[in-house]
Amino acid sequence: MEQYIHRVQYYETDRMGITHHSNYIRWMEEARVDYLDKIGYGYKRLEDEGIISPVIGVECEYKNPTTFDDTVAITVDVEEFKGVKLILKYTMVNAADGKTVALGRSKHCFTDETGRPVALRKTTPKLDAKLKELAELS
Repeated sequence: MEQYIHRVQYYETDRMGITHHSNYIRWMEEARVDYLDKIGYGYKRLEDEGIISPVIGVECEYKNPTTFDDTVAITVDVEEFKGVKLILKYTMVNAADGKTVALGRSKHCFTDETGRPVALRKTTPKLDAKLKELAELS
């Protein structure tokens, strides 16, 4: 799977010129939206089909700082998928020097519009199979 590329914006940095830590979580979301689009099941499609995928947990471990105008390449992988719960992992690398800048994880579930858990194998079997396949690859 190709990487999601994010260029650090000036407003994402703090007074010291370092990217504020909260932005890495936003970048994970940008990369996740892009990733799901690329596998054919973007948020728009899921929501049109009545499936919501809320974030139920997020982690980010900061390794090396980034600054304005750095290019960050973000790889998203399915770490685990058990039918209702999905865990994605993120590797963020400075494209210029190859240094890992952050490692992240996000945990999601799948629900209907009322918040009731949804088993994808019943509602969206192709997505269920795709996520299981991707989980085996990582």
